[in-house]
Amino acid sequence: MNISTFDDLITAARQQPDPQRLLFVFTRAEAPDADATPEQRAAYEAGHGGTLTPLACLDKTPEEITNFQSLNAEAIQYVPDWSIVFVAALGSPTAEAPTTEDAEAHLNQMVEMIKVGEIDRMIPFNTQGHAVALGT
Repeated sequence: MNISTFDDLITAARQQPDPQRLLFVFTRAEAPDADATPEQRAAYEAGHGGTLTPLACLDKTPEEITNFQSLNAEAIQYVPDWSIVFVAALGSPTAEAPTTEDAEAHLNQMVEMIKVGEIDRMIPFNTQGHAVALGT
């Protein structure tokens, strides 16, 4: 299945044979580091580039999320200035979905991966719920 929107992801997660827990790391785009080139700074000022700083983590089962609008409404209560949310899924071979406690270590790992730019195992979505391609 091609996932181009957050709602596509929810549909795919609900269709999985194993129970799923979706893991979210909300980030904010910030100015490039002090050693950034003038081109990198100009790109950031034009709305491209910069660094993504993790702000908050969240985990939910696909059934707990109606659609992107409901997730965004909840998220902006806690992180109103988020830019990109990274999403991964945690499956379970048992009849029960993984718990929040099961998700904690995976969320911490996602945060560390984002900090070092290893984002290829997550799907990034923008504030409109569209999957985006990020350059590293």
